[in-house]
Amino acid sequence: MSDSPTHMIKSYEQELKRLRNLLTEMGGIVENQVALAAQAVVEKDADAAIRAVEEDPRADALEREAEQFVIRLLALRQPVANDLRQIVAALKMTGDLERIGDYAANIAKRSIVLAEFSLPYSLTGLAHMFRMVQENLKLVIDAVGDNDPDKAAQVWRSDDVVDEIYTALFRELVTYMMEDPRNITPCTHLLFIAKNLERIGDHATNIAETVHYAATGESLPGQRPKGNTSAYAVIRPSNP
Repeated sequence: MSDSPTHMIKSYEQELKRLRNLLTEMGGIVENQVALAAQAVVEKDADAAIRAVEEDPRADALEREAEQFVIRLLALRQPVANDLRQIVAALKMTGDLERIGDYAANIAKRSIVLAEFSLPYSLTGLAHMFRMVQENLKLVIDAVGDNDPDKAAQVWRSDDVVDEIYTALFRELVTYMMEDPRNITPCTHLLFIAKNLERIGDHATNIAETVHYAATGESLPGQRPKGNTSAYAVIRPSNP
């Protein structure tokens, strides 16, 4: 005897819940990777760096599991309307989460090299950027779990703040490099770390846009908020 319609609906709802759980589990892993990467850089903690890198295969495995689950749902359930949006959105979000994990691992690896240098300047600005990115990442993962378009929109609006911090860091680090050639190597690592953080922020914003569309069927404005482009201006060191 075939399953009743009620049983099939319940089973389908359980499958969609399982998909959301996979996303939030993956989100939790990459959120932890970013936190470990921050600890590795700011506190010169090599153990935290190693743990951040070691978490990466777990995130990759969950991405593959989620992709296979989505393919199964599309093939067997043939979803339409809201359900189809949710399932396709999940596939997009796993890609963004996987990239966030990769960037966090890259930051952690650079932190090990950076720790070999005695820095003549503060990491306060970079620590602030880490905090902002971590707050947005936590909020967007909450938005994924709750399917909350308002939280998603909040993350989307916060992207310009992260970009502005990156711009300020870029200018500061290039100035240090121009003033003293001995700063070039550590500042180059810090520039890559800051850029990776900025990219993590961009992927969090991508997820926010996807959550909002999946939940409402409406896209956020095409032009996301962005900081200015003054980081690319020619910078001259101050006179001694």
